Amino acid sequence: MASAHPKTLLLVDDNRPLADNLREILEDAGYAVRIAGGYAQALATERNYSVALVDVRLPDGDGTALAAELKQQLPDLEVILLTGFATLESAVAAVRTGAWAYLTKPCSPDDLLLTIRQAMRHVMLVEEKRELGRRAAMAEKLAAVGTLAAGLSHEIRNPLNAASLQLTLLERRLRRLPAESQGQFIEPLDLVQQEIRRLSQIVTDFLQFARPREFTPVAVDLAAVVETVLALLQAQAEEAGLVLERSIESRAYIAGDAGLLQQALINLVLNAIQATPPGGLVRVTLGEQNDSVLLRVEDSGPGIPPALRPRVFEPFFTTKEIGSGLGLPLVHSIVQQHDGNISVQDSTEGGASMVLTLPRSGPR
Repeated sequence: MASAHPKTLLLVDDNRPLADNLREILEDAGYAVRIAGGYAQALATERNYSVALVDVRLPDGDGTALAAELKQQLPDLEVILLTGFATLESAVAAVRTGAWAYLTKPCSPDDLLLTIRQAMRHVMLVEEKRELGRRAAMAEKLAAVGTLAAGLSHEIRNPLNAASLQLTLLERRLRRLPAESQGQFIEPLDLVQQEIRRLSQIVTDFLQFARPREFTPVAVDLAAVVETVLALLQAQAEEAGLVLERSIESRAYIAGDAGLLQQALINLVLNAIQATPPGGLVRVTLGEQNDSVLLRVEDSGPGIPPALRPRVFEPFFTTKEIGSGLGLPLVHSIVQQHDGNISVQDSTEGGASMVLTLPRSGPR
């Protein structure tokens, strides 16, 4: 349950005084609690919880059936069933739903908190195992990319360079023709040259991703990097009918490589420009938080669905009709080289927000 907060619980009980008492106990223990008074309200509650405490007897349905439905919708969820009328049949039904525990009311706060801690720990272990599996799969892809990089670069670049040279010669010869005869030949020639340049850029991205260059960290003025990138992309934003904004809240320095950071920021801003319809906004914000520097690129486009966010940094994964799927993985690699991290969030403008967190250093 990637979207669930690890210390949030859902409490389903129609006895409001009891529910309020339980919430007070749980909040004192550090948990956030959502309360639902019945079956339907529980299903309508935002699914951002890791553990559900469900009374077996509800005014509009059976708690055991609710537990089974919640588990079906949220497979990583752990359910603790509560009942004041324990029977062998209800205990068996609880086991069949996959409930984590079955407690009889009234139960002591210590027993309840212990059961919740155990359920929370299990949810976190399942999530950690999934994350380790995802990282292992990505590591395998990276290893395969690294093995292919050297050979492919030679095999692809040579014919691309030869083709580009021949096209340049052809263009020079065509330019000698009468002006009225050039149009029918120059236009398709320009298209082919454009596609060759695109292929060459894909090969470049592939090589940079497969074999990140080493660097000796120096003090980098991130504000200067932001200004340079926005100056480079201002014309492209205007051509797309967008407003390109900046908010420099801090003159932040980090230890790193200005060229790599500029490349990462160009990729992020270009992605935002390409994802935002005309009349929209792309904003770059630079600020600080504790000992970290925050660099945020947000837009007013359609955003990135939560289900796709864990995959956007995977090599070769793309939602674009034309794209190598290496842009964001390359950004991720550069950020990791700088001992930082990058996350996908919702933008205040309604689109996506890419947030880079980098360790701060140098003068204030």
